Amino acid sequence: MTHWCGRLRRGAVMFVAVGALVSPVSGGAAFGAPAFAPAAASPEPPSPSDSSAADFRRLTPDVTRQVDDAVQQVMREANVPGVTVGLWTPDKGSHVRSFGVADKSNGQKMSSDLYIRIGSETKTFTVTALLKLVDEGKLNLNDPIGKYIGGVPNGDKITLRQLAGMRSGLFNYSEDPGFFKALTSDPRLPFTPQQLLDYAFKHPVLFPPGEKFSYCNTNLILLGLVVEKVGGAPIGEFIQKNVLVPAGLNHTSFPVDATFPSPHAQGYTDQTASGKVEVSTNWNPSWGWAAGAIISDLQDLRVWAPTVATGVLPDGTTLISPATQKQRLTTQPTTIPGAGYGLGIFNVQGWIGHNGSLPGYETLTIYLPSSQATIVVLLNTDINHDSSEPSTLFGQAITKIVSPGHVFNLPAQPAAR
Repeated sequence: MTHWCGRLRRGAVMFVAVGALVSPVSGGAAFGAPAFAPAAASPEPPSPSDSSAADFRRLTPDVTRQVDDAVQQVMREANVPGVTVGLWTPDKGSHVRSFGVADKSNGQKMSSDLYIRIGSETKTFTVTALLKLVDEGKLNLNDPIGKYIGGVPNGDKITLRQLAGMRSGLFNYSEDPGFFKALTSDPRLPFTPQQLLDYAFKHPVLFPPGEKFSYCNTNLILLGLVVEKVGGAPIGEFIQKNVLVPAGLNHTSFPVDATFPSPHAQGYTDQTASGKVEVSTNWNPSWGWAAGAIISDLQDLRVWAPTVATGVLPDGTTLISPATQKQRLTTQPTTIPGAGYGLGIFNVQGWIGHNGSLPGYETLTIYLPSSQATIVVLLNTDINHDSSEPSTLFGQAITKIVSPGHVFNLPAQPAAR
């Protein structure tokens, strides 16, 4: 759920990758050293003399053709069944295209109206809920987690800010071998938040709070519990009332079971007990909970990209106060050059947002403030290609063309989608 993002146990981070949930099957650090693999080849970027080259190019027929060609090349090289790509700007055009199939068994075409599991992009919603409570004066980001949740290792020292910023030092439950075995043995079984924390807390802390960055799904499970306790409602209900409704996100939901609205694409993963590719469409996402369970679609994510990046709702009113939003966007260094992480959000070469990944699905939702440009990528597999997340490959290939001065170049990393 975090790929930075993260895979179950083989995971990778994406924009953190923008978010995978699982970790590497072979185990390893929740946020291992980057193993960057270049994205599939794409057309040569425009000359720097192009006045728009450093920002965002106008989406002319020639540019959108280049984007389509690059997307299809990544699809072929990474063996991606289906993908939908959307690009929007206020003054340089927009472009939405779907390629491939949503269902390999019957050849159903991929289309832009399909629901998708967004994995670690869920983190942006959970942290937004937390920041709403900050604005209401009901909690402080410098509060220790132990003030709200008992039994947390270093709970008297780890702050809510460090949890949201991936600097807690806690072990990532999705990297625990027992968790991976339990999930893949029967991926339709539900998990409770406490069960997930139990997998994490049987491991020693990795480092003192605040010492360094380490992408960790455990952090978001704790923040989800804080939102429930302080907000006085199940997290799905709190997010619905305080985030989704104000933003007008009518096709986004926090499921409490494996329910998946129609229409949706089938998901294909190799994060399985056997290592063979399986259909993961109806797997229960409760193991991702506040770190990765949300479902959305292209148009809602298009709206969410500028909303989460600016704190401003589509009608111009504020969702998050400017002072609190400034804290969200104050990024600290990560293990990836050019990538910083704020509070549940990445900044990669100027692109603000998150990626998401969990078995069978990957997403990328990013916003470039300098040009008010949005890119959303949705695909129905999380199977790596040459150690790189496919969503990262798409993000890099597209931004090389449309924003050559801001290339989304986040390498895959263990456990964090």
